[in-house]
Amino acid sequence: MRRTSLVTILVFVAGLGIGYFGRSAVGTLQQRCTHKADLAAIEKLHQEDIEVTLSQDPQGLIDVWSDDGVRIHEGSPPVVGKQAIGAENEKVHAQYPEFKVLKYRTEITNVQIADGWAIEVGNVEAIYRMSTKDEPVNLKDTGLRLLKRQSDGSWKFALVGLK
Repeated sequence: MRRTSLVTILVFVAGLGIGYFGRSAVGTLQQRCTHKADLAAIEKLHQEDIEVTLSQDPQGLIDVWSDDGVRIHEGSPPVVGKQAIGAENEKVHAQYPEFKVLKYRTEITNVQIADGWAIEVGNVEAIYRMSTKDEPVNLKDTGLRLLKRQSDGSWKFALVGLK
């Protein structure tokens, strides 16, 4: 009787251990797959950002933002909300109809992803011209971007701050 109880207990404890470690391994594998999918979706946002910035596509410049996005530029008040960002874009384009981005590149040096949010730190390099008569302006900046996973798995900018 004792031997049977001891064997039963040992088998039970072994089963718990196998189940615990097996679940941990599966959970870790799922996290890795999710992380890879998130990184791929974030890279897609980066490419979209480059394309719409270079083309200055009005709708595309809005579509990269989450509905409650915040854009912060040093020396200016924050622009809050996708619609307000679109309105500010329209105002700038009306003021500078010949504005053209000649080069735009981002170099992300660090990305941290947690619970549907991603924090990116990196550098932005751009060359733009306010009008065809103006000399090109070089911009090199360091910034922080907060990204928000959307319900469809895509990512959008929730906050962009450049100094």
